[in-house]
Amino acid sequence: MRIAIFGSGAVGGYFGARLAQAGESVTFIARGANLAAIERDGLVVSSTAGDFVVRPAQVTADPEGVGHVDAVLVGVKAWQVEDAARSMLPLLGLESTVVPLQNGVEAADQLGSVLGAEHVVDGLCRLLCELEAPGRIRQAGMTPRIEFGERDGRRSARVEALLRAFAAASGVAAIVPDDIRAAVWEKFLFIAPFGSVGAVTRMPAGILRAVLETRRLLESAMREVSVLARARGVRLADDAVARTLRFVDGLPPEATASMQRDILAGRPSELEQQSGAVVRLGRRAGVPVPANEFLYASLLPAEIEARDAARR
Repeated sequence: MRIAIFGSGAVGGYFGARLAQAGESVTFIARGANLAAIERDGLVVSSTAGDFVVRPAQVTADPEGVGHVDAVLVGVKAWQVEDAARSMLPLLGLESTVVPLQNGVEAADQLGSVLGAEHVVDGLCRLLCELEAPGRIRQAGMTPRIEFGERDGRRSARVEALLRAFAAASGVAAIVPDDIRAAVWEKFLFIAPFGSVGAVTRMPAGILRAVLETRRLLESAMREVSVLARARGVRLADDAVARTLRFVDGLPPEATASMQRDILAGRPSELEQQSGAVVRLGRRAGVPVPANEFLYASLLPAEIEARDAARR
């Protein structure tokens, strides 16, 4: 397959590197220091499933020079999706498929509004990964997992083709769930509360899950997301919150969320697409979300300051 990775940071870079390692034709869309490092040294991956380098790597800052591809994996931050969608238009032919991998529940709709809903499936990923330096990705902990599927639940040739590509890649578990919408919301139930509680407490998983008061806050925020999902017609499993808490208990003690790391570093974050989305969608649905409102309000001043600083 011809695959483009739009946003070649930790998430997009890791999955793209594994596909390239498996022999797929992968083009990385990158910019700045990351682009320069990948052009010079290739894409260097340190992983629990084995270290490797994609060299030479097909990398560019200009989607127009790539031509049409079979699939685009979207690895930008959630707050960059709408701008990214306009930039990736040159990559799309009649049969091209776009897979969002953002934290949140709104990316597929945002992509579809720009690119056409017929091009977009829904997707998510679960991995502990960071861009430790330009062109250098470090993956730790659990086996990275990617899930994708048609938004109406049917099995399609394009989804099966992408699944086959990932099946040949090491260091990745690829799944087509029966209900991708429920899968996306179940991840959201984890990442929005975990990231915001981590940012408010400034503590990693091992500490915030062990303190009774903080654990109660985390569980309350998760339960609010669960109620909200059902109010929006999402068929979450009855034990979604319990399973998610067990997942948190199994994380490495030092684990943190990307939103938490961005906020604590003073960078613009996905606050609006995570806690902010819970608050916003809760108001639309008439579902009270007081724990998430507290977390959002507590973190909003730092987010505003980070975005003001980025514009200066």
